[in-house]
Amino acid sequence: MRAPDHLRVRRHPERGAYDRETIGAILDEAQICHVGFVVDGRPFVIPTIHARAGDVLYLHGSTASRMLRTLGEGVDVCVTVTLLDGIVLARSVYNHSMNYRSAVVLGRARPLEGDEKLAALEAIVEHVVPGRWSDARQPNRTELKATSVLALPLDQASAKIRTGPPSDFDEDENLPVWAGVIPLRLVAGAPESVDGLPLPAYLRD
Repeated sequence: MRAPDHLRVRRHPERGAYDRETIGAILDEAQICHVGFVVDGRPFVIPTIHARAGDVLYLHGSTASRMLRTLGEGVDVCVTVTLLDGIVLARSVYNHSMNYRSAVVLGRARPLEGDEKLAALEAIVEHVVPGRWSDARQPNRTELKATSVLALPLDQASAKIRTGPPSDFDEDENLPVWAGVIPLRLVAGAPESVDGLPLPAYLRD
C-alpha cells in the first residue's frame, strides 16, 4: 500500500506498515499512548490512556486539561504508541537494536458529547480492563461534565515494526561475542484488593 509522503516510514522503509488491521492491533494492545501538540509555540508530549473503536481513536481526561482543551480546538496532533518486544544484541555495539511495534496517528480531534461520549468512555474502560464497565458504577452527570472525550480519525496513520535476530556485519560474524534476542513482554501481577471482596471473573481470567 502506497502511503502519503508525510506518513511514509523513511528510515528502514521495509519496516513500514500502512494497513488498518496492523495499525489497529498495535493500538489495541498498547495501554498508554503519547500525545504530541503545540501550544503558544511550545511542543508538549503527554502520556495518556486511549482506546480504539473501528476507525476512531478516543482520548479522554479532565475538562481542565490543557491538552484536551487545546486538541478540542482542532489543532494538529500526533499520537504515538510503542510496544517493546525484545532487546536485540548484536556482536557489535553499533548493530544493537530492539524489536518493537509502533504506530503513529496524525490529524485533528473533535470533542464528543451525549451518547457518543458515553460510548467512548465505555470503550476506554474496556480497553484497560475488559468486563469492568458493566461491573463498576457508571459516571453520573457531574462526572460526565467534568470529563472531556475526543475522537481522532485513523485515516492518517502508519506503523513501524522490527522483528527477528540481530543484523551483524559480515566481518563480525565470527567474533566470540554472544548475539541474540532477549524477549520482553508486559505481564499482569496478582490483583491486590482493598476490601477483601472476591475477584470478579474478568480479573480471575
